[in-house]
Amino acid sequence: MAICYLSLGSNLGNRRKNLKQAVRMISLLKNTKVLKQSSAIETAPVGGPKAQPKFLNAAFKISTKLSPLKFLKELKTIEKKLGRVKTVRFGPRVIDLDILLYADRTIKTDKLIIPHPRMFSRDFVIKPLLEIL
Repeated sequence: MAICYLSLGSNLGNRRKNLKQAVRMISLLKNTKVLKQSSAIETAPVGGPKAQPKFLNAAFKISTKLSPLKFLKELKTIEKKLGRVKTVRFGPRVIDLDILLYADRTIKTDKLIIPHPRMFSRDFVIKPLLEIL
């Protein structure tokens, strides 16, 4: 089992419910278990359209046997099921699921970069992550 860290965010609809539903769906993935979660913090959007709502963000520690790319594919499926629609970059969204770290792996493909390339420059990622480390 690989230990992974995820960042979750939502700024549309019932944000807290969106996060809870995403975590429930992640926990139902084959060979995957949610081990620990941070508290949720409210943050201003970074980038994207100016007049979008604030985000609710959290971090999660996960164990999984899924490969990094298979895990990413499953997370994107969960985003779609929860109603995420791609609009503008950094725009409002029902749910955003990002893999921050996957075991001790470094990955750089067209589809996935680990460690997440912008995680260290974003307080809304680092603060929840530090809470669960």
